Amino acid sequence: MEGCETLNSDAGSGLKHYPLTPLRLVRGLACLLVYLSTAFMFLVYFSPVFAVFLRLFSVHYSRKTSSFLFGLWLALWPFLFEKINNTKVIFSGETVPERERVLVIANHRTEVDWMYLWDLALRKGCLGCIRYVLKSSLMKLPVFGWGFHVFEFISVERKWEVDETVMRKMLSTFTNPLDPLWLAVFPEGTDFTEQKCIKSRLFAAENGLPELKNVLLPRTRGFYACVEILRGSLDAVYDVTIAYKNRCPTFMDNVFGVEPSEVHVHVRRIPLEDIPASESECNTWLLDTFQLKDQLLSDFIAQGHFPNEGTEGDLSTLRCMVNCAAVLAITYVFTYLSFFSSVWFKVYIVLSCAYLACATAFSFRPSPLLEYVIRKKSS
Repeated sequence: MEGCETLNSDAGSGLKHYPLTPLRLVRGLACLLVYLSTAFMFLVYFSPVFAVFLRLFSVHYSRKTSSFLFGLWLALWPFLFEKINNTKVIFSGETVPERERVLVIANHRTEVDWMYLWDLALRKGCLGCIRYVLKSSLMKLPVFGWGFHVFEFISVERKWEVDETVMRKMLSTFTNPLDPLWLAVFPEGTDFTEQKCIKSRLFAAENGLPELKNVLLPRTRGFYACVEILRGSLDAVYDVTIAYKNRCPTFMDNVFGVEPSEVHVHVRRIPLEDIPASESECNTWLLDTFQLKDQLLSDFIAQGHFPNEGTEGDLSTLRCMVNCAAVLAITYVFTYLSFFSSVWFKVYIVLSCAYLACATAFSFRPSPLLEYVIRKKSS
């Protein structure tokens, strides 16, 4: 059995694109502090308004508001990657339309793949409506875990007998075609490593399945549940393939700007009618898609790029700076109110934090009052 391949253009050298200088260290820590503080202030001040009060009257307008605010904050990250760290993000494949309602499937090379989907979503005007299927342990992260819950990410244990009920319940709330949605799924279920690749290939050999070198065998049931439940409300599925130069980055590599030197993002748009409706045929379609993805990554290793590059332009530096200034100004106002204004702002923060902690721990979201009244009458 052949060994698994690596996508590192400088594999084995251990070279970084930029050295971790004291300036990069200080700049990275400052950015991390800014992102944490802005996330905290946005969550504790805005969540009671759009995630509780507004949701009591309309889930749709609650989601529209949350998408706008989430997108405002989330745009800080592509600004960091592309403008501050000078990471080159190269898009290829198809040019997809703006503001579509889609399911995104991507390969999972490292712990930060999901962050580079933001660069594509920002260019398509859909940054604030991106949602992820993610492992439940991430819901325990301080501050960010609250955000994952408030913005309705789907947490899973990666055991289908446990996850099926949770996934289907959450997916059923996303069927309104008027609600903005980019639902991102990583069908491999975990990030790629050489050891996991070997196990995946052994399993494939034992079960008569294709032996993939650059991706793991996809888990089909979660993907099929997404397609089955959302089929009538989606515009398309985006098949996204991500590769890196010089090597796969970690979260702290991104923060300090030492890696990656280049991120290559290949996009393929599949209309929903091209995806089979039956479960067995849909599973076969997904497996075939990952075979194509595997070959695409092998070609990237050989050639250093994906086909048909240049499908998306650069981000506007001015727009990034204006967005950043707006987020910082709002955070400054909230910080001032928290420390130097009425004691009631401190009470509001304490109550908001208590609500966010409890709602995240118990996976609670309020239902609209009208819906509650209808349920009571029908019972």
